[in-house]
Amino acid sequence: MDRFELLKSLENDQEYYSGIGKQFLSNSDIGTLLENPSAFGRSRKDGKALAEGRLFHQLLLEPDKVVDFPVCDTSTRTTKEYKSFIQERGIEFCMLTKEVDDVKRWVSAMRQNFTFYDMMYQDGSQYEVPEVTEILGLPWKGKADIVTPEYIIDLKTSSDINKFKYSARAYNYDSQCWIYQQLFGKPLVFLVVDKETCQLGMFQPSVEFLEYGAKKVERACEVYKRYFATDSTEDIINHFIQETL
Repeated sequence: MDRFELLKSLENDQEYYSGIGKQFLSNSDIGTLLENPSAFGRSRKDGKALAEGRLFHQLLLEPDKVVDFPVCDTSTRTTKEYKSFIQERGIEFCMLTKEVDDVKRWVSAMRQNFTFYDMMYQDGSQYEVPEVTEILGLPWKGKADIVTPEYIIDLKTSSDINKFKYSARAYNYDSQCWIYQQLFGKPLVFLVVDKETCQLGMFQPSVEFLEYGAKKVERACEVYKRYFATDSTEDIINHFIQETL
């Protein structure tokens, strides 16, 4: 498969996450490789955070992908109504009505801000753009939310936007930023909405932020090569944490 065909295939979410895209590392692997490498390669079950994030991005960038999906109008997932709802439909998880309403509120806040709207929907922009490259001898992938002629935009939600600049490293947004700039050759900016207040924020990475992300990627590559590469030298069962107290 040539590069054009590969990238075209990766536009499909199924291929990106579960198909041909599995031969590439991505930023979502960083936390696992650095914090719990024995869990590397395990698939993640759908849940509230993943479902909300998926709907948030689709409503903003690919509204044509938002089709009718099961939504349960109950207070929590511990109610009998919810359990009967998913059992009747043969599914393991669904969003609650109040969660869908929250996501629509975040999307509305983004769209109603003139600056954010102009940035997200400017002429020449592309949405959900996949790219691949080699980093430190390993294949990496990424899918940018928005690629404009000048920069990349990544859309985020935050439980407390006033702490976003501190939590960004904990969520490995620093390594994401560095990886994406290698993939697309453009600077990245985060557009963020607070999930409670709908306050908006624009965050641009500093040189220090990027350097910290680059170090994470380097360490993650070392772990991958040690335990998971075709020519790996050790078995993951031998991994342990060593710290000085």
